[in-house]
Amino acid sequence: MEVRRLREEDDRSSFSCGDDDLDRFFRRYAGQNQFRSHFGVSYVAVEADAVLGYATIAPGHLEIDRLPASSRKRLPGYPLPILRLARLAVALPKQGRGIGMALLRHVFALALQLDADFGCGGLVVDAKASAAPFYERLGFFELEVVEGGLQTRPQPKTLFLPLEEIRAAHKSR
Repeated sequence: MEVRRLREEDDRSSFSCGDDDLDRFFRRYAGQNQFRSHFGVSYVAVEADAVLGYATIAPGHLEIDRLPASSRKRLPGYPLPILRLARLAVALPKQGRGIGMALLRHVFALALQLDADFGCGGLVVDAKASAAPFYERLGFFELEVVEGGLQTRPQPKTLFLPLEEIRAAHKSR
């Protein structure tokens, strides 16, 4: 298995992870966002040219007041640069085989590279409620809600993993 950037010629048409929103994004918008709009980059886990899973990332910032007070002590009072994990999905027949974790490790390495090149305070993910425990087991913690949101559809849980945790995990491999 190889994890690499999505290519225009990658076949996304039959990808199915069991979540219609994630499938629709990958099939219809991942290429458009990456190759035309430049809003984000998707990385794919592939084997024999078959896409097994994907992770989409984009740079962003985190308002410092969203962090718990205990985490703000040594940080500046302005927004922190972060890497946002916008989406992570694994094809249904390949789930439970470590592909999601391989993609996440790749995203961790990208966060470390972003830090070396430009600065990065950590990784933010807007996790669906069913996926939040996966991220929380890895050390992600929930960010404080600063403003209210519409309740018309289930709200994701915004989780954060500080760069120090990513660096420590990377060194222990």
